[in-house]
Amino acid sequence: MFDKILIANRGEIALRIHRACREMGIQTVAVHSTADADAMHVRLADESVCIGPAPSKDSYLNIPAILSAANITGADAIHPGVGFLSENADFAAMVEEHGLVFIGPSPEHISMMGDKVVAKKTAKELGIPVVPGSAGGLTSAEAARQTADEIGYPVLIKAAAGGGGRGMKVARSAAEVEDAYRLARSEAKVAFGNDEVYMERYLGEPRHIEVQLLADGQGGAIHLGERDCSLQRRHQKVLEEALSPALNAAEREAIGERVTAAMKKLGYRSAGTIEFLYENGEFFFIEMNTRLQVEHPISEAITGIDLVREQIRVAAGLPLDLKQKDIKFSGHAIECRINAENPETFIPSPGLVTDYHAPGGLGVRVDSGLYAGYRIPPTYDSLIAKLIVHGQTRNECLMRLRRALEEFVIVGVDTSIPLHQRLIGAQDFINGDYDIHWLEKFVAGKA
Repeated sequence: MFDKILIANRGEIALRIHRACREMGIQTVAVHSTADADAMHVRLADESVCIGPAPSKDSYLNIPAILSAANITGADAIHPGVGFLSENADFAAMVEEHGLVFIGPSPEHISMMGDKVVAKKTAKELGIPVVPGSAGGLTSAEAARQTADEIGYPVLIKAAAGGGGRGMKVARSAAEVEDAYRLARSEAKVAFGNDEVYMERYLGEPRHIEVQLLADGQGGAIHLGERDCSLQRRHQKVLEEALSPALNAAEREAIGERVTAAMKKLGYRSAGTIEFLYENGEFFFIEMNTRLQVEHPISEAITGIDLVREQIRVAAGLPLDLKQKDIKFSGHAIECRINAENPETFIPSPGLVTDYHAPGGLGVRVDSGLYAGYRIPPTYDSLIAKLIVHGQTRNECLMRLRRALEEFVIVGVDTSIPLHQRLIGAQDFINGDYDIHWLEKFVAGKA
């Protein structure tokens, strides 16, 4: 097992990884920008190293600085967390070349799943159901029109190297294809430096379902059930729940068996998530995230399994000591992403936190690096806390979540807590009757 792990991330996820390490008796190294010198994970880590100024490109994306910090502190391994370099195959390869262990999948698997066209082709070969679409990248507007005619309208043109909803355009008729193709390519080039796009059938009212996986690269693979991540705004997740109120036990078992079999065949190692669109009883592969997910705590809540601990064990070369028969789903869990932003305009709200009180009680968990006197920097993502609530039933979970949101106090900046309070009071949500478009309509007052 490792003696010391460098955490190449910031905020609540860096603190989450630190806690898992400490419970395993592993020392931690926090790297940070100048803007994060007073961050909680920096205060709690055994060692800390400043790796650059506030901009991400000069600090959390600064590979030479991170590798130097690992070398200076004598770290054995690097955990990339989420975002930043967590799905950067070149970074994973460089970590290994420097004699360190990358706590995640192999660079080959990261690269394979990072290219959406290759990922879809691989998924299909592995027996995972995919959305009907182009065989590869689209080479021209004419090719796009021909493919759309074959698939049937509406269609979705997507960036091959994309994510986060960028480089995605819908064409509802032949007349819209050329503009959608041109705009998607343009956005993809700006956002990812790669203008390759591909096409899929556009599903009208799907849910976003993702399956949490763990594999050891030695023939062992299990799933921890699914998460329903359909509540999104501008393709960004706002609230997630596990298990999904839309699936039954037979569907859950069937899709879980299929994806774990695929991971065994692939020889995958580490935690991973396969994301699907689900409509009318059918699953369609979207992508695979070769890293920890922001919403992983709700899977931990219903299974009692520490995903970060398992990531570390597997990275150290240990086989999974869990079999699928060991996984028992208990109750229901919901995660609310608390952002420092206006709950109506969604304008970011960085600044000084003058008062902070986290909710508590049975079944309530808060992942956050906030404290009174902490100044939220304007440089990074607005996510400042995750409220995770677990109950024996979905109704108990909702009642507990309502109470926890009432207790949650963050003063000095605007937060999305009022949005979550409105959201969980909506009858459609209480009924579990929503799709990926519902939240946009709700925010606009049309749901």
